[in-house]
Amino acid sequence: MTQERAIPPLEADERVTLTAFLDFQRATLALKCDGLTDDQLRDQAVQPSTLSLLGIVRHMAEVERNWFRPVLNGEEMSGLWAAGHALDPEPAFEDVGTADVAEAFAAWRGECEHSAALTVGASSLDVTGMRGGARFSLRWVMVHMIEEYARHNGHADLLRERIDGSIGQ
Repeated sequence: MTQERAIPPLEADERVTLTAFLDFQRATLALKCDGLTDDQLRDQAVQPSTLSLLGIVRHMAEVERNWFRPVLNGEEMSGLWAAGHALDPEPAFEDVGTADVAEAFAAWRGECEHSAALTVGASSLDVTGMRGGARFSLRWVMVHMIEEYARHNGHADLLRERIDGSIGQ
């Protein structure tokens, strides 16, 4: 199945623009993983790095969960891959050799959908909430998430090229 990405609008208000760029970044990660086998998704970068496409997907599920839920819904931070370790990114990248690929993608897609629903339900980008003892606006969270995806999509691009030679996009 080929992944499609919608190009963000060239002229739109701030909320539409931020939402479109975040959706574009989410779709880019899906595109980088599209068409690969479970083993290819588990394939880790050069030692000693534990970075893999599957690890990035698992990490981004936790990032989605631990930014949008606390700030927009007042939920406590919580880890998906290691309970109680929401601030530690390592568990998402560890044990990918035995991780359930379908479960990881379902968790990531579910968190993306939940985040999008919380974002739509927010009255403005100025809505704030607490995370880790600090107050953040929805605007800040969305910009941070775009940055987080863009950084990891760069990693994903290099991993994908190493796996099967696919580049760009």
